[in-house]
Amino acid sequence: MIGLLIVAHGNLGESLIQCATYVLGQRPEQLRALDLTAYEDADAMLEVARRKLAELSQENDGVLVLADVYGATPCNTVCKLLRPGRVEAVAGVNLPMLLKVLNYRSEALNLLADRAAAGGQAGVFHIRFDHCDV
Repeated sequence: MIGLLIVAHGNLGESLIQCATYVLGQRPEQLRALDLTAYEDADAMLEVARRKLAELSQENDGVLVLADVYGATPCNTVCKLLRPGRVEAVAGVNLPMLLKVLNYRSEALNLLADRAAAGGQAGVFHIRFDHCDV
């Protein structure tokens, strides 16, 4: 099973995990969050991220890191941790993306990263009044 780590601002990561837990009926295994605001500097956050990655690495399946905003501190920290085939990352985490990866965690890491990006994009819609059943 591929481990999952959400690296984000505020409590977004843990909030997404709580939402996924609600949808799935139980908290998914090998899923952790790293909250940027809990650390005073990026170096401290980097060390905690390394420890969480080590915890999530299981039977050489790797870890997929889901970051919130590309180019922001959480994502920049994640860039220092990437190891092709071992630690991959996708930015723009949202609930559809998380649910997609939770359902396809047995795939190869690079394919899971592709599914994450596709799932996140596919979950974004402009909801128009005339399309709603109200």
